[in-house]
Amino acid sequence: MAQAKAVLESIARSYGYRFAKINKVRVNTISQSPTMTTAGTGVSGFDVFFDYANKMSPLGNASAEDCASYIVTMFSDFTRMVTMQNLMHDGGFSASGITEEIIGELSRK
Repeated sequence: MAQAKAVLESIARSYGYRFAKINKVRVNTISQSPTMTTAGTGVSGFDVFFDYANKMSPLGNASAEDCASYIVTMFSDFTRMVTMQNLMHDGGFSASGITEEIIGELSRK
């Protein structure tokens, strides 16, 4: 999944300017936290990563419904000047260091 997300972000940066300029549109990607979907749960070890990300995120993993709401927000005029960005929607996971919850778990092992 990491490789697929990296490719998507690269395409948005590389072609986003040209596409946005020609078509007068915004080009953004949204990086969602691990989400229990059919595709996600088909990945070996996904449940462990899901739990880990949930413990590392100050707000926990974002749900698919919350992500859909975020996407709808991106279509509003309030975000009309946001373009060529990879926007995080991950409950703070991408900005977190190791949390006390994870340290506590590791010390019990």
